[in-house]
Amino acid sequence: MSLTELIAGVEDHEKTLTVFNADDTAVETLRDQFSDRNLSVVAERTPSGKPDAFAVLSKDGQFVTAADVAGILEPTGDTEPGFEDGVYRPILDHLDETMFTSYDIDQMVAASREIEDRAWRVGKGSLHSGFQQLSILADQMEIYARLAQKGDLDVHAYAAPDADVPKHDTDLTIHVERSDEIERSWFVVYDGAGIDVNKCALLAEEREPRAFYGFWTYDPDTVDWIIEHLESTYGLLESQ
Repeated sequence: MSLTELIAGVEDHEKTLTVFNADDTAVETLRDQFSDRNLSVVAERTPSGKPDAFAVLSKDGQFVTAADVAGILEPTGDTEPGFEDGVYRPILDHLDETMFTSYDIDQMVAASREIEDRAWRVGKGSLHSGFQQLSILADQMEIYARLAQKGDLDVHAYAAPDADVPKHDTDLTIHVERSDEIERSWFVVYDGAGIDVNKCALLAEEREPRAFYGFWTYDPDTVDWIIEHLESTYGLLESQ
């Protein structure tokens, strides 16, 4: 199975967010919030009207998770990553393996930063990131050089050769691959330093010019599969 096939498998299973006992404004807000997801938002009421404003996520008719509506409404604040000076708006949420559609570059960068930040804060384990092309990796070298120097964190970057391999004096491992999968895919995968609750991944493919379709996941088996696929499929060409 390829990364593209994994994305297609997630895409085939639309999820439903059933919002109970919430006012119309909250329901419409959630529909707007998840309008770029492969997710249906429906409103229902329990006979008693209790508990107040909660939501149930289901997949293929099976329960996945439940949460207070207030807990899943879009955050309004910014979060400051530990490894850079800028701030970004949090974009990932607990709706695990829910497809997003047509994310632009800013949204993809924001989602990537959250996973990179988790790896930075833990400071160990392995982080695997796909940049499509070496020229794109070159623009991110300052951030990835810092990540590669963090504690016992093992950092891998994957890209197709459209330019020279960026110079660096860190332990960053650069995988140079002439692969359609690498050229089309944007991914950031963290193995959680072997701890399941820390594992996370963002995986997407470019289906239209600079518009990405994919998902993020906190499922440890899915994260492990992506890393195993990368390690078993792609060799190493590195230059410093």
